Amino acid sequence: MTGRVAGKVAVVTGAAQGIGKACAALLIKEGAHVILTDVNDSMGQKTAHELHATYMHLDVSQEEHWKQVLSAILNKEGHIDILVNNAGIIGFEKGFGPQDPENVSLEDWRKVHAINSEGVFLGCKYGIRAMKASGGSIINISSRSGLVGIPTAVAYASSKASVRNHTKSVALYCCQEGYNIRCNSIHPAAILTPLWDPMFGTGPEREKHIAAVAVGVPMGCMGDADDVAYAVLYLASEESKYITGTELDIDGGILAGSTAAPKKS
Repeated sequence: MTGRVAGKVAVVTGAAQGIGKACAALLIKEGAHVILTDVNDSMGQKTAHELHATYMHLDVSQEEHWKQVLSAILNKEGHIDILVNNAGIIGFEKGFGPQDPENVSLEDWRKVHAINSEGVFLGCKYGIRAMKASGGSIINISSRSGLVGIPTAVAYASSKASVRNHTKSVALYCCQEGYNIRCNSIHPAAILTPLWDPMFGTGPEREKHIAAVAVGVPMGCMGDADDVAYAVLYLASEESKYITGTELDIDGGILAGSTAAPKKS
């Protein structure tokens, strides 16, 4: 342990699995006291036990949950230094209909935005209030989909674009108010986590689906959750003390070019 965030108190949403779990694990390894939050209580508690961390139930779309959870943490810990707004859904989960712009339902659109967009809005709102006296770092997990169009996942793309833009507004507001709070966004793409399970499945075709995605990645493979976690660690630490309002792509080079780029002869 190098202690890059030693003594800091961190809150990670959607931390039961995937990117959230990886972020929590790395922050703990580097010395932070981490509170994991999720709506999947059984998995969240299991992960917290595995990581020797604290778990709290938090539906990020519910304002009262944010008030209660952050208030409880402040009362116990005295300060919150790091907030990772990671919780999110794609809209491909069970119970959702088509996600293209012609056929997506308003109900599904609102469900995706309630978690991905409004959840981050609420996290930033109450994160600012919790951190403004002592300072801190808010890290919002957006997506490559927040930077480009995704015709088969329009609610997801729109919600993640909202996260990207709101991050910049929060960063500038905190500077304007003289709060020592930094706010940055991370944009993962082609990161192999359980979020892909509805698309990849668990059968014999899974590896073929993974390979098909990897073909479109300049580095030739999908990334893993730790690739995102290390970016979160950097933005959470004092190493990034002069960075706010920025966006960091973790995508194996996807956004550096285009699939229509000329091929080497």
